[in-house]
Amino acid sequence: MPGFVIEYHRPSGDRRVHEFLGESGHREALLYRLRLERERTDEDWEIASLNSDSIETLQKTHARYFSGRELQSA
Repeated sequence: MPGFVIEYHRPSGDRRVHEFLGESGHREALLYRLRLERERTDEDWEIASLNSDSIETLQKTHARYFSGRELQSA
């Protein structure tokens, strides 16, 4: 199942979305989230790993993560 990692900036609502497709996408997303959490230096950034069939579904089920601007992935 596809997995997604969302880096969400709480004060502004801005986000970075990383998509991991394929059968092992959910696992790759989880591992990436754990790496980002280890490296995080700013507590204003929330990091979420979510499994979903598509980004469109996530935009409906987790709308708060999609309120701000989409930032370039670092």
